[in-house]
Amino acid sequence: MTRFASFDALRAACLDLPDGHSRVAEEIAAREAKLTKPPGSLGRLEEAVTWLGRWQGRNPPSLERVEITVFAGNHGVTAQGVSAYPSEVTAQMVANFANGGAAINQLAREVGAELRVVPLSLETPTADFTTSPAMTEGEFLEVVAIGYEDVSPGADIIILGEMGIGNTTAAAALSGALFGGGARFAGTGTGVDNQGLARKRTAIETALLHHEDVLGDPLRVAAALGGRELAAILGACLAARHRRIPVLIDGIVSTAAVAPLKALRVDALDHTLTGHMSAEAGHRLLLDELGMKPLLDLGMRLGEGSGAAVAVSLLRAALACHTGMATFEEASVSDKPA
Repeated sequence: MTRFASFDALRAACLDLPDGHSRVAEEIAAREAKLTKPPGSLGRLEEAVTWLGRWQGRNPPSLERVEITVFAGNHGVTAQGVSAYPSEVTAQMVANFANGGAAINQLAREVGAELRVVPLSLETPTADFTTSPAMTEGEFLEVVAIGYEDVSPGADIIILGEMGIGNTTAAAALSGALFGGGARFAGTGTGVDNQGLARKRTAIETALLHHEDVLGDPLRVAAALGGRELAAILGACLAARHRRIPVLIDGIVSTAAVAPLKALRVDALDHTLTGHMSAEAGHRLLLDELGMKPLLDLGMRLGEGSGAAVAVSLLRAALACHTGMATFEEASVSDKPA
């Protein structure tokens, strides 16, 4: 029996969320105020350390155990000619991950992260959501549960990545369903030409019209217009919140995957940071809708959790400053007058 027996059961789990550790966050902020620098001069680096401590419940926080999970799924909407690559590339890339040949393998090694790849019924793509729901209620809940169970309780931080030919179309459709504006979130994805982008936008508009009866329900929208890898990311992000584990979100697909959580409860993503701004056109629009600011903007659009993996080094730099800097008193440096 799956962890979530119905949409209602999952919705209840999405609404019943623990808060972070406020006392720890206050302790970290108090130390930051005593370090040998003008107040706030390290900007978001200071905020990042407080965020880590709030969700880890430790002062100082730790980034010893970094985990990256890449969920992979295939999409029936590729029948509409929305991708520059065929669906078999998803399984081929999963094999490439297993052989250590992808970008995320190199980045995970560089930041000392454990990498897991979870293929999700690649031989059976989701249904073409221009004509029917991508997943039934049961299919959706089953994959959400897979993502939920994948989260390790002992992780210091997790990165949620994805691989799936056609999934930027799913992400754009899901974003349009949640925030309106039709196909405004559509971009070139894997590199479609202008005709391919036009087909992508048409597929999204068709899907939104076909599923207009569920547009007021974020979870039903995720089942109708998403994909297995997006559903698993939603489940993993939910589990991380229940276990108070901080999460780094990657690009437009990962962001769209967790957006239904915030649509259900405004503070549902407080345990997450966005690792980077994807070059995929709709990501900036989606982050604006969610009120989220990326840590990096490097023009990346690979997916796989790659941008978020790069951001781990930034968080480690923030933590090194917080733990290694001397206070004014320790360094015998005069603080500014009160």
